[in-house]
Amino acid sequence: MIDTVVVAPGGPAGSPGTGVSWPSIIAGAVAACAMTLVLLAFGTGLGLSAISPWAGSGVSATTFKITTGLYLIVIAMISSSIGGYLAGRLRTAWEGVHADEVYFRDTAHGFIAWALASVLGAAVLASPATSLIGGTAAGASQGAVTSAAQSSGPMDGYVDTILRGDPAAQNNANPADARGEVVRLFTRSFRNGGELKASDRDYTVKVVAARTGLSQQDAEKRVNEVVTQIKADIDAARKATASLAFWITASLLLGAFCASLAATEGGGLRDGTWKRRR
Repeated sequence: MIDTVVVAPGGPAGSPGTGVSWPSIIAGAVAACAMTLVLLAFGTGLGLSAISPWAGSGVSATTFKITTGLYLIVIAMISSSIGGYLAGRLRTAWEGVHADEVYFRDTAHGFIAWALASVLGAAVLASPATSLIGGTAAGASQGAVTSAAQSSGPMDGYVDTILRGDPAAQNNANPADARGEVVRLFTRSFRNGGELKASDRDYTVKVVAARTGLSQQDAEKRVNEVVTQIKADIDAARKATASLAFWITASLLLGAFCASLAATEGGGLRDGTWKRRR
């Protein structure tokens, strides 16, 4: 009598060879993204209710920046913990795997779920976030840019220099032309944190004197004050953007830690080994 042995092409779903449970990771990542959107919407409402355009009302700018950074960390911790816990709790059970290996796999599941949620969140929010940060950084130097400057090309600045005349003789010309030229001049000079050239500064002073009737000395003083204010606004925008980048970095790192830890708890609770790990 001959016995026939049939070998299956693959092990069961919970075999030791199945090291990654992608359905649980994807579920955790989607849940983390959804929770992030909910908390962001809630935080936006809180922020709008905390600030006010009226003097003496609402929180200060410094308090608002710090609170926003701390709230970003809270969002990352809550959403990442939920996503990591689901990734660990919903994973496929591993039979015949050493406890240390199970602990590592649970931690990896939480980390991968956090990474996937971060990538999905970046893909969804990349365009709005880039526009917001870019607009903040460039707003100081381009806040007064008119439609004429926005539609200008890279050669308009050179053409303005070639066709530049005496502002006093152009006093009766179209005021929008002089204004558009000065706007383009300031935009080109301060776009990359540069400085007005001596010739551009002298010409701007002459335009201000011709347009306002101020003396040459008073016009130069006004131009210097405006240039100083532009530099201060650009520097403030730079510091605010750098601070936001640091807060986001801290929130991402803490989110990765919370997701990994929550995944080990979820997997341990599923297997009934969490208390023994502690």
